[in-house]
Amino acid sequence: MTQETPAVANLPWVEKYRPTKLEELISHEEIIKTINKFIKEDQLPHLLFYGPPGTGKTSTILASAKQLYTPAQFTSMVLELNASDDRGIGIVRGQILNFASTRTIFKHGFKLIILDEADAMTNDAQNALRRIIEKYTENVRFCVICNYLSKIIPAVQSRCTKFRFGPLAPEQIMPRLEYVIDKENLTVEEDGKKALMTLSGGDMRKVLNVLQSTWLAYGSVTEETVYSCVGHPLPKDITSIANWLLNENYVLAYCKIQDLKIKKGLALQDILTELHSFVNKIEFPDGILINLVVKMADIERRVATGCTEAVQLNALVAAFQCAREIQC
Repeated sequence: MTQETPAVANLPWVEKYRPTKLEELISHEEIIKTINKFIKEDQLPHLLFYGPPGTGKTSTILASAKQLYTPAQFTSMVLELNASDDRGIGIVRGQILNFASTRTIFKHGFKLIILDEADAMTNDAQNALRRIIEKYTENVRFCVICNYLSKIIPAVQSRCTKFRFGPLAPEQIMPRLEYVIDKENLTVEEDGKKALMTLSGGDMRKVLNVLQSTWLAYGSVTEETVYSCVGHPLPKDITSIANWLLNENYVLAYCKIQDLKIKKGLALQDILTELHSFVNKIEFPDGILINLVVKMADIERRVATGCTEAVQLNALVAAFQCAREIQC
C-alpha cells in the first residue's frame, strides 16, 4: 500500500474512495456519457439529479466540476451548498445571488452552483431561485440534487435537464467494493459481501459505511458480523421466527421471539420488514396471504407511530394464529 498522509488515512472510506473523475464512476453509463458530451462541447445546461441516496448524484457533479475547472479555479468557480442546512430564502437572495451575479475571468464562461438535498428547500426559496436561474444563465450553471423529485417545484424542474439515478445493482457495486477491500487489505468472506449487498438496497454509501464499521468492530467481515454490526436480524433468525409463528402454540411462539429480540437486541420494525419478504415466498392461499400482509402492515404502522413493541408482538403472533386456523 502507498504511504498516505494522516488526513487522508483518517477519512471515512466513503470520502477516501469517492470518485474524482467521471470515468471512475461505476454506473449510469448513459448519464455520464451525456454529461461528458455536454462538457466537451461546452454546452452544459442547468442540471437536476434525483434518486435514492448513495447512488452517485453528488459524486457525478463533483467529478464533472473537477473536469471543468483546474484545482486553482475550483474554489472560486464552484459554490457547493447543502440545502438541508441552508434552505431559506435569505440564502438564495444573499449567498447564491452574490455568487451568480459576479462574472468570471477564467476561460470557462460560467461558474457552477451545486445545491445538494434541494428537496429540503422551502417553496419560497425555490420560487426565488427560479428567477436567478433564468437571469444569470450567462454567468452560472446550477446543479440541483434531490432524493424526491415531487418536492421540487415545477418551475425549477422545467428550467433544468433532469437525470434519474436509480439504485445500484449488486454487479455494479461489487467491483468498487472489491477495490476498497484490496486497497485496505481486509479479510472479507463471500457471505459477508452478500450480506452487504442485501442490506445496502443499492446504496453505495451504505455498503462502504457498513464495511468500515464491521471491520473496525470485529476485525473480519462475515454474514454474522455484518448483521450484528447494524443490529439487523440474520436470515436464519427470520427463518426461526417464521417457523415458530407457523408451528408453535401462541404462548411458546411469543416467548421464543421475545427472548430472541432481547438476546440479539432486535427491533420489531426490522423483524417485520424481513418477515414480510419471507412470507411472500411461502405458498399460502391468496386470501390468507392478503389477510396476513394487511395485518402485518397495520402492526408496522402502529410500531412506527410509537406503540408498545410487546403489545404489537402479541398482535403479530395472533395474526399468524388466525391464518393457521383459517387454513385448517
